[in-house]
Amino acid sequence: MNEAVELAGTIDSESAITPEFLQTVKAALEAGSSDVLRSLVADLHAADFADLMELLRADQRSKLIAELGSDLNFEALSELDEAVRDQVVEELPNEQIAEAVRELDSDDAVYLLEDLDDAEQSDILSKLPASERSQLQRSLDYPDDSAGRLMQTEFIAVPPFWSVGQTIDYMRDTEDLPNAFGQLFVVDPTYHLIGAVRLDRILRTKRPVLVEGIMEEELRAIPATLDQEEVARRFERYDLYEAPVVDEDERLVGIVTVDDVVEVIQEEAEEDIKRLGGVGDESISDTVLRISQRRFAWLLVNLATAILASSVISLFDATIAQMVALAVLMPIVASMGGNAGTQTMTVAVRALATKELGPVNARRIVTREAIVGIVNGVVFAIILAGVAVLWFGSTKLGLVIAAAMLVNMIVAGLFGVLIPIALDRLGIDPAIASSVFLTTITDVVGFFAFLGLAAIWLF
Repeated sequence: MNEAVELAGTIDSESAITPEFLQTVKAALEAGSSDVLRSLVADLHAADFADLMELLRADQRSKLIAELGSDLNFEALSELDEAVRDQVVEELPNEQIAEAVRELDSDDAVYLLEDLDDAEQSDILSKLPASERSQLQRSLDYPDDSAGRLMQTEFIAVPPFWSVGQTIDYMRDTEDLPNAFGQLFVVDPTYHLIGAVRLDRILRTKRPVLVEGIMEEELRAIPATLDQEEVARRFERYDLYEAPVVDEDERLVGIVTVDDVVEVIQEEAEEDIKRLGGVGDESISDTVLRISQRRFAWLLVNLATAILASSVISLFDATIAQMVALAVLMPIVASMGGNAGTQTMTVAVRALATKELGPVNARRIVTREAIVGIVNGVVFAIILAGVAVLWFGSTKLGLVIAAAMLVNMIVAGLFGVLIPIALDRLGIDPAIASSVFLTTITDVVGFFAFLGLAAIWLF
């Protein structure tokens, strides 16, 4: 088995667990070889170990946790997908979770604790020192997805009257400091934020100089209750790498760092993409039953809209019976409108999420999309009219489908941006509901325009 460990190859060129390594781990689990398992995972980065955990079945994961015991990499717990993390935490005794919480940074510890029920949270927190317990409890009291949940409570704060020399000596002599930091914060006796000093500025300044003489007073302080998406937006807008977090009394309570913000950006973008597809917060590690339940409601809504579109077709059944070509061509109009609308909607939803689209430029964007709809509508109307004439030998049919295509492309462009804006104004997440409304409108308008014009011009 030791030779297998050497030959397995842990990480490939894309920093992912290789199939060979995964099979070696599974074989060690089947054999119950604790020592081999420990040697296999000993040098794994926390993120890679988390990937390994997610690739295993639930029963294999449980066995790995049992085999590793106290050698379990606690840092990996904060890297796990939410569903997998919940299962792993259920497998661990509260004493071991408390040990993990003590070892992790406060933001990672909060991630580990936040979905536990109140009784388990209280039991685990009771096993921690009072200072750590109060800090974590304060973070847990903030709303989900807020800066208070995202922040680290480990930071360095100094008074303005300290000299640079005193500050350096304090950092050298104090053991209970953050493992990594880029700046120090200047506070008054009640911990109200006064300013900040970058670490490089400290190291380049003479020892007798006072901290207040080199601190920066213009800070981008973040309210603890601010939504994490807005936090990420501020980091991107103002090129921040670290920002102080303040409570309702403007007292310093923590910091948000860029590594956490990168995760938020990825998380929010992924959330928008999934919602546009109607899969909510579905995860790759979810069970079949859970996935089916989450997709059912969305598919049911789409079934209802499909029935509505079909009812429009039924209004023109006599017209369709007189010319089979209508049945052949009508899906093209609806499909092109739906695709064009989806293109516009995707851009609009993302622009709303990033605040690039708002009341100031909404009219200009709507006008632009209408013009784009006209341009594309004319181009594809000409193309489709030519196809219809060549295919069915009817100039009138070509003109009908060209007119219907132009109408539906304009409608798709307009409603592709108007629907997300309207939903956003109503306080409804446009990523969730936009596609249902848009598909319904483009299908209904496409079918109605094509079949209605055909009934008027061809018969």
